[in-house]
Amino acid sequence: MRFTLMLGLGGYEDYLAIARAAEEAGWHTVSMPDSIFFPQSTESEYPYNDTDTVRQVLDGMPVIEPFVAMAAMAAVTKTIRFCPGVLKVPVRQPLILAKALSSVAVMSNNRVSLGAGISPWREDFLYNGVSWEKRGVRLDECIEIIRGAMSGDYFEYHSDFYDFGPVKLAPVPSQPVPILIGGHAKPALRRAAKIGDGWMSANSDFDTLKGLVEQLQAFRVEYGTDKRQDFEIQVMDTSAESVDDFRRLTEIDVTEVLATPWDAYDARIDLASKLDGIKRFADKFIAPLQ
Repeated sequence: MRFTLMLGLGGYEDYLAIARAAEEAGWHTVSMPDSIFFPQSTESEYPYNDTDTVRQVLDGMPVIEPFVAMAAMAAVTKTIRFCPGVLKVPVRQPLILAKALSSVAVMSNNRVSLGAGISPWREDFLYNGVSWEKRGVRLDECIEIIRGAMSGDYFEYHSDFYDFGPVKLAPVPSQPVPILIGGHAKPALRRAAKIGDGWMSANSDFDTLKGLVEQLQAFRVEYGTDKRQDFEIQVMDTSAESVDDFRRLTEIDVTEVLATPWDAYDARIDLASKLDGIKRFADKFIAPLQ
C-alpha cells in the first residue's frame, strides 16, 4: 500500500520543507491542488461538497501553478513522486501542457504523474476562451495529444478542436508519464477504464468507494484493459481511522491512499503542525502497511 500526501489549500511557503519531510517519512507521492483563478460569481455547482462552503474557503486562497510547485519540490528531493490532484486539463492548450509536463518529468527523473480532470467551474472554460460544451471530448483529445507529443517522434493531430501539423517535442522523459483520471461520474470512470493509466477519487467513505471501484473494474473488463497490472487506483477514504481500515482498501484493488494529516481546508495551520502530522501519520499507518 502506498500513500499520497495531499497538500490541501494554502501553505505554499511550506512546500519544500513538507516535500522533504514526506520523503523521509515514507510517503510515496505529494499531490497539489489546481486553481487558475477565483471567479467572483459562478453558475456552477461543486460536485464533492457544498458549493457555497467551498467557494467561501476558496475566495482569495493562494494556489501555486502545479508545474511550478512540482519543479520546486522535485529540486529538493530525490525519490518522492509528484502529481496534481487533479489538473484542469481541457482549459489549457494541450501542446503547452505537454511541454510543461515533459519538462518537469525530465528534470525530476521521471517522478511525475498527471492527475487529469474536468473543472466543475464553467468560468474556467469561458474565461480562457474554451467552450464548456463537449468538454469531455476535449479532455479525451488533450490526453491523446499529450501522449503523442511526449512520444519523442513527430506528431500531428487533426480534429474540430485541435489542428496542427507534425511537431516534435524535446526533451521528452525516458518513461511514459502515467495519466490518472479523476472524477466520480460514470463518464469519468469510463474514461479512466478506457484510456487512463489509473483513477483518482475525491473524498468518499469506504462503501461509496467500493461501489465506484466495482463500476470502474466493470468498465475495464468492457474495454479490455482489465489485464493491465500497472493500473493505479488512488482513493481518499474519509471513513478510515485504523490500519485495518486502510488495509481493507487493498481488498477492493486500491493501490494508493490519498490523505492529508491536518485540516486540508484550514490555511492557518503552521509548518510545525504539518511536519508533526506527516510523521505521526507515517508512523501510525504507513509503516505498518509496508
